[in-house]
Amino acid sequence: MTTTTTFRVRALPAATLETVRRTGRDAADRPVEALVAGGGEPLRCCLRDAEAGESLLLFGYAPPGAAGPYREVGPIFAHTAACRGPEPADGHPPAWRGRPQVLRAYDRRGRIHGGRLHDGTDPETVIAELFADPAVHQLHSRNVVYGCFMFAVERAAG
Repeated sequence: MTTTTTFRVRALPAATLETVRRTGRDAADRPVEALVAGGGEPLRCCLRDAEAGESLLLFGYAPPGAAGPYREVGPIFAHTAACRGPEPADGHPPAWRGRPQVLRAYDRRGRIHGGRLHDGTDPETVIAELFADPAVHQLHSRNVVYGCFMFAVERAAG
């Protein structure tokens, strides 16, 4: 018998990005940096890698779900101007399939509750295994080398 866990991937919230663009300040109240993409920077607004020459922002972001001492502010890239957001797709971002990631689990109090490294070939299975623990409320996908937040994964309603 196969068990499937339905989930939703959440990119950087548009309202958060609008605030950063409007104020020029990040989650730590530091100035946002503008730069031109060299190519390959992981964009949290549309869940793909940047192409060389795109106008980007680099700023500190505190992802949702982590609280107290587990709340972290880390660097992320996003487009300078509003973009379409992620391509409509169910599941893991297609542009990042095959990329090794760490999935860090959080409970409802915002505390780390385990996690797993996966090689990117079948992230859905790892997500389902982590969500099999009823104490897990949300997952954060993170870059293996730098530890940067990539996107949030939540249980789908229903």
